[in-house]
Parts: sequence; structure tokens; C-alpha cells
Amino acid sequence: QVQLVESGGGLVQAGGSLRVSCAASGRTFDNYAMGWFRQAPGKEREFVAGISRSGGSTRYADSVKGRFTISRDNAKNTVSLQMNSLKPEDTADYYCAAGFIRQAMGVLILQYEYDYWGQGTQVTVSS
Repeated sequence: QVQLVESGGGLVQAGGSLRVSCAASGRTFDNYAMGWFRQAPGKEREFVAGISRSGGSTRYADSVKGRFTISRDNAKNTVSLQMNSLKPEDTADYYCAAGFIRQAMGVLILQYEYDYWGQGTQVTVSS
């Protein structure tokens, strides 16, 4: 089992920045690719960003590319999402997820590929 706890959500004005983090406990953190997903009110949950076990590979949704940065610290068992130039359409609950993967440089982008999920943290961007 892997337990994931998100933190850092909140209210920010459009154009501002916010950093959300996820602390993992349980099984060996660096056996898992990590990802961030989000779900806006009335919408399906969608992929935001993913990072490989080693941290050497990342993938982003087109909607956040150039504005968001995912990173991980395997020594501290944490993964973070730095969000800059926030827009009202970024408003959503943000979820951290962990997926077991053998390839060190593989990035997971599909929800079913992830094995464990956090409870989510709310991000609200006001216009």
C-alpha cells in the first residue's frame, strides 16, 4: 500500500502562482511513477502532469504546458506541482497518484495505470 496526502491548495488570483505537494508513505517511493490529475466541477478527471521514477522524464497536458512544473524528491518521498500563470479554468480538485512501473524513465498518463490516489486538494483561481 502507498498512502498519498496532498497539501498546498488554496485560493489565488488569476496570473498568480501556487505549489501543491504530495507526501507518500508505505512502499518504496522510487518504484512508482507519479502524476497529478485534476477534476473541475461537472467535468471528468483529467491528466495534468506525470513524472518518471527517476524524475528524469516528465509529461504535461497541453493546457498546462509551459505554466506547470512537476518535480519529485525521492529522498523525501514527495512530489510537487508548481503552478504559475494560473487561469480561472485551472480551478479544480487536484489529485496526486502513484503507479508502479519497472521502467525508470517511463511516465504514466492514463488514470487506469495508477494504483494509488490521494484525497485531493482544492485549487481555486479567481478572475
